[in-house]
Amino acid sequence: MLIRAGYQLAFEACASTPLVLMLNVRPERFADLKTPHRILNDRSVPSYDFRDAFDNVCTRMTLPSGVTTLSCDFTIEDTGLVDRQSPWAVQHEIADLPSDVLMYLVGSRYCETDILGNIAWGLFGHIAPGWQRVQAIVDFVHNHLTYGYQYARATRTAWEAYSEGVGVCRDFAHLAVALCRCMNIPARYCSGYLGDIGIPPVDVAMDFHAWFEVYLGGEWHSFDARHRVPRIGRILMACGRDAADTALTTAFGSVRLASFLVHTDELQTVQHSSVAQTRLAA
Repeated sequence: MLIRAGYQLAFEACASTPLVLMLNVRPERFADLKTPHRILNDRSVPSYDFRDAFDNVCTRMTLPSGVTTLSCDFTIEDTGLVDRQSPWAVQHEIADLPSDVLMYLVGSRYCETDILGNIAWGLFGHIAPGWQRVQAIVDFVHNHLTYGYQYARATRTAWEAYSEGVGVCRDFAHLAVALCRCMNIPARYCSGYLGDIGIPPVDVAMDFHAWFEVYLGGEWHSFDARHRVPRIGRILMACGRDAADTALTTAFGSVRLASFLVHTDELQTVQHSSVAQTRLAA
């Protein structure tokens, strides 16, 4: 299956402002690209790519004063299968985990494991470790939080999401990640594309999406507390401990998001055109 994806973002800067973008596809998806993935801009601003500590591909540039439009359009091949299901995947003993996975067991900026630890064990301590326990956490978060763009707040943490009972996709992911870590399950936050592929058309504007991955059975597996059910066509852009490590854009100065459009469509049998203006909430 082929998926066409991309975006058009317009930023208004008051003065020359350095900007870091985390809008490239992850290196593990490079081989699936059928067209080049290039971030273009309408003002001939030079840009440079680098890899961060999590192996995300980041782009540096300096926005000039005024409005600059960034765009990207690419085609990528996908299996067309729903998220891999591995109910037999075991939960590792901490002593057996790879050293580079240990960071995904501890608290981070948006995932307060110290506050949520007793709550997590009270909710999920009786459930068998492994896939079944992760699915129970996904089900709980999906049912506990009410989704809505009106609830978006950039500073909301996992504990605050649990207490307030509302959020957007990043809040669903943060709470699920924190609860998994409390149960000694390595979990990392993910951002990327997820189109309306294989489901009835959804009458909402397309946006970037946040989900999470857990380390079970020696591999990372995708879970989505916002949607709960396995989905088709995830395109991973970045992963880290939480949204602080995967910010779509980081501006070192005063910058206003003037417009924001994202598209993700199946090319072979386009079921739903999901290009619309929306808010930067993922």
